[in-house]
Amino acid sequence: MSYFFELLINGFLTGLMYGLAALGFVLIYKSSGVVNLAQGTMIMIAAYIVWLLTSFGLSVWLAIPGGIVLMFCFGLFAERFLLRKMVGQPIIMIVMLTLGLEILLRGIGPGFLGAAPKQIDIGIPFTPLIFGDVFINRTYLIGGAVALLLIGASLLFFRTRLGTKLRAVSDDHVSSWSVGISVERAIGISWGLAGLSAIAAGVVWGSVQGVDWTLSTLLFPAIAVVILGGLDSVVGVLVGGLIVGVLGSVIPGYLDEFAGGGTRDVVTSILILVTIMIRPYGIFGREDIERV
Repeated sequence: MSYFFELLINGFLTGLMYGLAALGFVLIYKSSGVVNLAQGTMIMIAAYIVWLLTSFGLSVWLAIPGGIVLMFCFGLFAERFLLRKMVGQPIIMIVMLTLGLEILLRGIGPGFLGAAPKQIDIGIPFTPLIFGDVFINRTYLIGGAVALLLIGASLLFFRTRLGTKLRAVSDDHVSSWSVGISVERAIGISWGLAGLSAIAAGVVWGSVQGVDWTLSTLLFPAIAVVILGGLDSVVGVLVGGLIVGVLGSVIPGYLDEFAGGGTRDVVTSILILVTIMIRPYGIFGREDIERV
């Protein structure tokens, strides 16, 4: 029973960290209606930036704010020189643009900074917390707390005046323009906010598994989280992350020894397929009905 509780608790915390990786998806989609397939490599690049700043002698607590500024500027740059060129184009072309950005960034980071894993030390001991026979990863615990903090902040943000404007842009670009909302600026801000969440996810996951190209593979569980929870729902990020994390921990914990490993990806894939077939807009996503 202690093994089950260990899998459950660590799956719960991992799910919160998946939610942190998926938060950038929702911030962009809820603010601009764009599905950003480059979120995985944004997390990777954010982690590389923090590591690079620390390699120049900055403490990690100074490197993180510096990384936030740089990633926010990256978001503004992506909107100004990439997405703005796609105004009026079919949505599938915008999605393909973000996929192309994903592939480009995945090569640039390791290509310039090396493919060997780098370590981000945020001062958390590697020794686990022990409660009876249950071992809990300290970094997962801190990462879960950071995820809850940012998800809560995002909920509050979309209740502000600026957050309301961003939601209006997501609903209808033309109507937003007609009432004086700068759609371009709104989309740029949403990408900047996604860069901020990428810094948080990159630092947390980078301290867990090191900084290399594999951080970009967080795109897969992040997609599962937003499909399950809903592309436009911040609450869905929390609930979807917990479901993906717990099932992706408990089920492989018992099946991997029989299957030889790799069942976590199978569980995640099944979650994506079942959700799309049964509830394609997610648990908390908005169901849009269009007349054809």
